[in-house]
This record gives sequence, structure tokens and C-alpha cells, in this order.
Amino acid sequence: MLSRRHFIAGATASLVAAPAILRAQSIWRDYPFSLGVAAGDPAADGFVIWTRLAPRPLDPHGGMAMAPMPVKWQVATEPRFDTVVREGEALARPELGHSVHVELEGLEPDRPYWYRFEAGGERSINGQARTLPRTGAAPEALRFGVAGCQNYEAGFYTAYRHLAEEELAFVYHYGDYIYEYRGDAIRPGWSGDLIVAARQGVGQDAFDLADYRQRYALYKSDPDLQRAHAAFAFFHTFDDHEVTNNWVQDIDPDGAPPELFRTRRAMALQAWYENLPVRRTMMPRFGATSAHRQVRYGDLAEIDLLDTRQYRSDQPCGDGFRPVCAEVTSADAQVLGAEQEAWLARNLSRSQARWNCLAQQVMMMSVDRRRTPDEAPEKLLNLDTWAAYEVPRQRLLARLRGLDNVVVLTGDEHQNWAGELHDDRDRRVAVEFVATSISSGGDGSDLRPGSDHILAANPQLKFLNDQRGYLTCDVGRDEWRTNFMVVDRVSTPGGALSKRATWAVARGETTLRQA
Repeated sequence: MLSRRHFIAGATASLVAAPAILRAQSIWRDYPFSLGVAAGDPAADGFVIWTRLAPRPLDPHGGMAMAPMPVKWQVATEPRFDTVVREGEALARPELGHSVHVELEGLEPDRPYWYRFEAGGERSINGQARTLPRTGAAPEALRFGVAGCQNYEAGFYTAYRHLAEEELAFVYHYGDYIYEYRGDAIRPGWSGDLIVAARQGVGQDAFDLADYRQRYALYKSDPDLQRAHAAFAFFHTFDDHEVTNNWVQDIDPDGAPPELFRTRRAMALQAWYENLPVRRTMMPRFGATSAHRQVRYGDLAEIDLLDTRQYRSDQPCGDGFRPVCAEVTSADAQVLGAEQEAWLARNLSRSQARWNCLAQQVMMMSVDRRRTPDEAPEKLLNLDTWAAYEVPRQRLLARLRGLDNVVVLTGDEHQNWAGELHDDRDRRVAVEFVATSISSGGDGSDLRPGSDHILAANPQLKFLNDQRGYLTCDVGRDEWRTNFMVVDRVSTPGGALSKRATWAVARGETTLRQA
């Protein structure tokens, strides 16, 4: 567990701990803000601020008594809190894992604010978040980050330490915030090689609410993740490992009956809500949550955050990496579900923004995954991607045709990819940038074995890389640039950051070029 003394000693100047006079009045034996602070879902007039009381984060209930606890909060216009513009008190309730979600309104647009919490004589570190420009504003530029896939055992979160030092408006987190399965010290990798955990997790496979709460507590105890959360507001979505690998709808890949899996999914999504700075409208109800939503950054960009898990049909052909089968072209298949797909279609048809961005979880490009010419007699697909749902994929690509300003942001692959999206007549309609993982997959390398063949066999694919890191997106009125930022290692602390590549697309075009 991260002690208060160690956390304060490692904090940067901007993450100011409680003064000694306040700590002298503390009712706590252990620091209650051990999981840090976070902000999320920024708008032009505010954002959500979050914390969770957990003096002993890995103990049952985080070491908290099963009773509500009042938590004071403040928001200021500068980091010394000389000018407090909002303050109040919220209850950290045991029904929500003693988490606090405060939805701020009435703040000024397009400027930074600082926030902090206090409970029982202890004060949290300071967090910072920025509001968005007004809807009618015409900003010249936007810079934001993209990150996800942060397996605790697979490596250190050094990329988050570097991310926290960037100048960003916000971060889009595409999911896999936790991994639900037990972290073994030694296990076989996807290619049969031996993998030794960089650090040891706790618990077994997560099935109930206590399991998921403990898993979030472990992950959120990481100081580099806390630094990133304290530096920027995040837009959070979820992928599969927040529940279990490759789940869709109420279908458990391991075969649990739907009624039992719905119970597990409900507890997983409950823990997801408790531990992330998302709005009250996303609190799970009847075991599901409404996670798709739109973000407007003045007239420069409209970002549609999509949910590719809750409404998707079962993966065809038995899931995994397999040759194309007849089910791939099923007319009844869904990825977004009818309601979300109609919502997205309306957004795209009404958009007046310079750029339209689809921020989602699984790759939209259809990629032949064969790593050698003789690996399989026909095209291999990752059946947990849009490529396995060709009818809804082509339906969406048809809606993008002619817009010439669509950028798709994706995660899940644990690799960096950049490519162009082609419709059923092989016409380019958009571009896609796939962000690598923060730690999942371990150190990696510049290219996996066989990546050269994948690049050669897929002309729509322009870039492929197997290092860990994150993306930064520089969005101007006439050009979108995506920077692939990578660290040289995650198996030990202190990995060095570098820019592996920058790929760009001009507004009005659908062709990628290396910048």
C-alpha cells in the first residue's frame, strides 16, 4: 500500500499535500486519499471531480467503516487556492465504495481550474482540469491524449508519468482500465513464450463487487497513474477487461448462463462507475450503463464516444484469430446496436465541426492478420474487431463517405497502428489511429515477428509498431496530426520516452501521410 509519507515525498510541486496543521487534526490512522483524485467529462461550464476514501485500499471496503463520511471539496482558479470559486460537501457512501462524484457547473469556458478534497482532518493532493471552449467558439487548435490497456502485472505505468508532463486539454481513455484475471508471477504468452510479471497483483479472477473494487484499488494505487489523473480531465469508456475478456451483451466467453453473467457484468460496471470520474447519468441501472456520448470542442471537433460491448452480437466463427467464415457477413449482426447506431448517424448528419472523431474500442480496419505467406490458406481476421461484422461495418463506412473529415481513434490491440478505412468499393472514407497499451504486452519491440508481412499484405495499413506508450493528437483547423509516443521499457521503472512517428491527414482528404 502506498503510504502517505512515501506519496508526499514523491509528489511534484503541483501536487500539494495537506499542511501539517491540518494533519494534526486527523482522525485517520492511514491516509484516506490513497487512490488520488481525478476529473472527468469536461464541458464548457464544468467537469466531474472524483475521489474515493480508502485508508487501507486493498482491505475489504478499503478499510472504511460501513457508514457515510462527509467530504469537503474546493475549486480554485489557481493552484495555491487563494481564489476559491466553488466549494461544498458531499457524502462518501458505502453503497458507492465511499467514492465521491461532484458535477461542477457554472465555471468559465476554456480555462484551467484546480480542485482538492478534505475529510476528517486530511487533505487530498491537488488536481487540475480544464473546461472546454463554448460550442460557438472557433478555437484554432486542440491537443489531447489517448491511452488505455494498463495491465498492472505486465509493466510499470511510466508512460503515464510522461503523459502527465504533456500540455493537453484532456485525455481519452479507451478502456481496459483494469484486467479482471488473476495476475500470475509466471505464465505463458500468446505465442507460447514465458512471461514473468513485472510486478505482482492481488486476488484471483474478479467475479463479485468486492473483487472488482479491490482490483481498481490496486491499479489506482499506482503513483504515475495518479499523476496523470491529477494533471488532466479524462473521458472514460470501457472495453472488455473491465468485465471479462471479449464479453459482449450478456454473453460470457467462458460459458456462464446469461442470467449469471448479467449479475457479474452489473457488479463490474458498478465498480467501474465507483472508481472513475464519470457523470451520474452513467451510473449503472439494472446491470447496464449508458456510456455513449458526444463531446464538442467549439466548432473545431465533435467527438462521439462509442460503446462497442454492451450491444454487440456474439463474435462469429468461434471468436479468436480465424479465417473468414459465412457469419462474418451476417445481415443481423450488430456492433453498436440499433439505437446507438441511429444516434451516431444523427450526430454525423448534423455536424458542422471541422473534424468528426469516433472514439471507440476495437479496430475498424479489416486487416489480414497472417504473419507469413503460408500461415493460412485465406485471410485471417481478429474476430473481436469490426472486421468480423462486415454488414454493420460497411453501413457505418457508407455514412462516413463524403464527409472527408473523420478520424477514428481505437485501442485494444496493444500495438500502434495507422491506416485508412476503405468502403466496399475500395474507396477511402476516413483514417484510423490505434493507440498502443500503457503496459499490456510488456516491453515489446519496434515490430513483432511477421509485422512486415502484415504491412505488405494490407495496403490500407501505413504504420505498425509494438512498443508501449500513448498518443497525442494535434488538431488544427486544416490538419490532424497524431503522435505515437513510446517508452523503451515497462518491465522496470524509469523507461525513456520518444516520439516514434507522426502521421497526419488534411481536412477534406482521407489519405495519411507521415509528417
